[in-house]
Amino acid sequence: MTTNSTPVSGRHYLAIPGPSVMPDAVLQAMHRAAPNIYDGELIDMMPGLTADLRRVARTEHHVAIYIANGHGVWEAALANTIAPGERVLVPATGRFAHGWALTAQGLGIETQILDFGKSSPWDMDQIADALRADTGHLIKAVLAVHVDTSTSIRNNVPALRALLDELNHPALLMADCIASMGCDRFEMDAWGVDVAVTGSQKGLMVPPGTAFVFFNDKAAAKRASMPRVSGYWDWTPRAHPDEFYQYFNGTAPTHHLYGLRQALDMIHREGMENVWSRHEVLARAIWAACEVWAEGCAVTMNVSDPEFRSYAVTSLRLDQGRGTALRNWVEGNLGLTLGIGLGMAEPDDPKRDDFFRLGHMGHLNGHMVMGMLGGVEAGLAALDVPRGKGALEAAAAVIGHG
Repeated sequence: MTTNSTPVSGRHYLAIPGPSVMPDAVLQAMHRAAPNIYDGELIDMMPGLTADLRRVARTEHHVAIYIANGHGVWEAALANTIAPGERVLVPATGRFAHGWALTAQGLGIETQILDFGKSSPWDMDQIADALRADTGHLIKAVLAVHVDTSTSIRNNVPALRALLDELNHPALLMADCIASMGCDRFEMDAWGVDVAVTGSQKGLMVPPGTAFVFFNDKAAAKRASMPRVSGYWDWTPRAHPDEFYQYFNGTAPTHHLYGLRQALDMIHREGMENVWSRHEVLARAIWAACEVWAEGCAVTMNVSDPEFRSYAVTSLRLDQGRGTALRNWVEGNLGLTLGIGLGMAEPDDPKRDDFFRLGHMGHLNGHMVMGMLGGVEAGLAALDVPRGKGALEAAAAVIGHG
């Protein structure tokens, strides 16, 4: 079977690492006329909505909502805590740590980047050396990407907190949880994170357009010492509004809020521990299939050690530029869209066509994962990619045993 465009029959499956699959219940909650933004249910639901957001992040502290994507809350976190000329430390394991550093540089913040490449997690000894050398405590924050969506590396945030405490370094610990929140275990207060950021479009199962900054009292105190913060980025009125419009510094993202309310209801009905467990089982099923495919020496998982693989996204390489060929085949023939190999090679490097990603976050269950893996298997067969046999059986065994 060969086609030149996505099939029109059946439901298209967007298996990319965000935007994730949106539940029908979320879409239905958003499908309504514009509400009153001055009185009524929208205003009344906000205290419960922010409380339930904090439950997802596992924090008793503060949350500010922004009409933005992840890049927006990168800037919001920095604008409220780091003044121009101050320094941040950025341990990088992929494209998104570099992106956060670039945002900091645009605000006049000095960035000290420790680049650990695209296949390895943080080296805690190197981070310790950088913090130990900072005897004047010029580093005001560590920008820590929990899961890098490009490389699928999951970093050890609690270990970084322990290191800061061991060295008695006062820097804020900021965590980018855009890919991980609602998928990989993250516990802001228990892990000692001062600021955490995420977006609506991945584990929270809502369309892109809203994003969130969680911050504790230490970060709030730093905000209070700042000489100025722009009215839009200032998190104080957003987290503690006197009037409804202050949650958003203006008109509310009305329909996103209805969708978010439904998504949070779904998450908490399932329970965060169960959400995390479901993502783990499904990720391990995907890895089992990938490991069998890898026996043919053409398919390779980017992260070799399972301890440092995210449960939300898996980054892979298929040699001879066949990553792009696989993506094109499954989309054109099956209506299955896989993620591009974002940031794994330079735009002018032919090897960029080797890479692709499997998104497995949010509204996902076993039959969806098995369908995705079956689609990839079909694509590998169509492209005559050498591979081990029994990948689907290996995945099914993981799901079957839970």
